[in-house]
Amino acid sequence: MKRDDRRQAIMDLLVDQRMVDLEDLADRFGVSKMTIHRDLDDLEEAGMLRKVRGGATIEAGNRFESDFRFRQQQEGDAKSRMAEAALELIEPGMTVMINDGSMASILGEMLVSKRPLTVITNNAAIIDRLKAESGINLIAVGGTYSVKFNGYFGVVAEQALARLSADVAFISTPAISGSRVYHMDDDVIRAKRAMIASASRKCLLVNHQRFNHTALHVFADINEFELVITDQEPPADAREVLTKANVPLRVASQESN
Repeated sequence: MKRDDRRQAIMDLLVDQRMVDLEDLADRFGVSKMTIHRDLDDLEEAGMLRKVRGGATIEAGNRFESDFRFRQQQEGDAKSRMAEAALELIEPGMTVMINDGSMASILGEMLVSKRPLTVITNNAAIIDRLKAESGINLIAVGGTYSVKFNGYFGVVAEQALARLSADVAFISTPAISGSRVYHMDDDVIRAKRAMIASASRKCLLVNHQRFNHTALHVFADINEFELVITDQEPPADAREVLTKANVPLRVASQESN
């Protein structure tokens, strides 16, 4: 198997399994462990995975978030349920901000059911989906394009967001611990902060697996949000923090749909 084909196969395994073992990979592909080490090193340098002891993962870490293309393929049902719960906050005629991320992109696809709307986003997947839709006044925030996050960031994006105003902003996060909300990339954080500052209401979208995790940067306190939406009941200590902060939690469980 050629090197590029092997590395693609490693990424395919990670999408399915979320974690791979170095020795298993060497046996599977019939190459040395040193060869697999080099493959994982190069994929990590490209931002595609995170090396851990004895293997690699695409699970978020303190300084790592997997590529948008792989996150987009994961946990589709949970993301759809969360997006449907978020959609209940939107009424025709509103101005809605949506940030980057694979979960947010699913919400963006659903917005056509609430038109007419004004939609402000730096999420390239949402821009591509809504650009030809009638009844959607799409304001695509420009800036520097990030392949990893499939969105637009930087000074141009931040300044554009600062000059706009929305009824509600939907902000997603890869980590939340205690009352603090985290992200590993400072460019992404600044765009999220600009949206938070420009919206009357703020809703946080977070997968239940991301509770009690941290990342490199704190970008918000939980009490900056009017609502938190997740896909399953979070740990008891996480719910207690939300209760003390008087921030409602909506669990978009399978049973509720």
